[in-house]
Amino acid sequence: MSKLFDPITFRGVTLRNRIALSPMCQYSSEDGFATDWHVTHLGSRAVGGAALIVVEATGVTPEGRITPNCLGIWKDDHVPGLLRATSFIKQRGAVPAIQIAHAGVKASRRRPWHPAPNAYVPEHEGGWMPVGPSAQRFSEDGPVPHELTVAEIRAIRDAFAAAARRAVAAGFEIVEIHSAHGYLSHSFLSPLMNRRTDAYGGPFDHRTSFLLETVRAVRHAIPASMPLFVRISATDWVDGGWSLEESVELARRLRAEGVDLIDCSSGGAARQANIPVGPGYQVPLAERIRRDAEIPTGAVGLITEPAQAEEIIAAGRADLLLLGRQLLREPYWPLRAWSELRPGVPAPIATEYAWALPETRRR
Repeated sequence: MSKLFDPITFRGVTLRNRIALSPMCQYSSEDGFATDWHVTHLGSRAVGGAALIVVEATGVTPEGRITPNCLGIWKDDHVPGLLRATSFIKQRGAVPAIQIAHAGVKASRRRPWHPAPNAYVPEHEGGWMPVGPSAQRFSEDGPVPHELTVAEIRAIRDAFAAAARRAVAAGFEIVEIHSAHGYLSHSFLSPLMNRRTDAYGGPFDHRTSFLLETVRAVRHAIPASMPLFVRISATDWVDGGWSLEESVELARRLRAEGVDLIDCSSGGAARQANIPVGPGYQVPLAERIRRDAEIPTGAVGLITEPAQAEEIIAAGRADLLLLGRQLLREPYWPLRAWSELRPGVPAPIATEYAWALPETRRR
C-alpha cells in the first residue's frame, strides 16, 4: 500500500495524505486583500486532492510584502476575504494553512511579468523603503535598505504574532513562519546578509534570536492545538553562508519552542550561489534535519512524479511533500498519483465528487 496517502497528525490537525500545495506568490492583490483569484487558485488544489493548502507569503506589515500586489494580513479588514478561501478549502476536505512573512531587503519589487521584473518600485510609484538587519543591498538596483533598530525588530516580531491571531480568525488551521529565501528572518540567520554587532548579529546564538523570539510570540498567539511550521533555507549554497549544520541545530531549538515541522527549502541569500538544481535536489536537506534534529520535515523542490514522491515518504526521508510548480501545472496531480500508486482502488476524493453529482450525470 502507498505511504504517500497515509494520513498524518500534527497536534490537533490531521492531514488526509502527505501532499501539500507549497506557498507560491500570486501577485494578485490590491492593498493586501484576497480576491476571487485566490479562492479559485487555492480551492482547485483542494478539490484536486492535496491534503494541505498553504497560502502564499502573506505580509505581516504593508512593508513586508515582496511586491505591492502581494497578499497581506496586517489588518483585521483582510480577514473576511481570507475566510472565503479557508471555508471552501475545508469544505473539500483539505486543511488551510498560511505562510506569514516579511520580505525585508527583497521588498517593494515589481511583479515577475512586468517589463522590468523584480526591479525596485520607488516610493512615488507606490513602493517603500526596504528594511533589513544591515544597510546592505541584495542586488545592485534600488536603495540601500534601512537597518532596523532593536525597537523596530521587536515591532516586526509583534506584527508576526498579530498576524497569527488574524490567521486563526480567518479559519486557518496551521501557521507557517517564512524564514527562507533571503527574506527578513533568513537575512538575520545568514552571515552573508547580517553584519550586525549587537544581540541580533554575529555568533549563531545572536543571529537566530529574531526567529526564535518570533516563534515564541507566534506560539503564544495561537491555540496550543494549532500546529506551527517554519520554512527555512537549509543552506545558502555558499562558503561562509548559512549551513546545513546550523540548520540542524536551529531545528533542534525550534522543536524545543513548539515548532511541529521544518519546511526545508534552500538558497536566496546570495546571487552567486551554486545550487545543484535537479529532481528532488532539496530532499537530502529534509532527510538530514529530520534524522539529526528529530523533528518532522517537509521536502520541496522538483518533486514531480508519483513514484518519486512515494519513495521519499516510504523511505522516511521526509514527512510531508510540498509541491509547487507541479500543482500549478496539474491541480489534480494527487488523483493521478493515486491511480498510479493504488491501481484499481477508487480514489476517495474522486468517488466523493462523483456521488455528489446528479444521477443523470453519473452515467
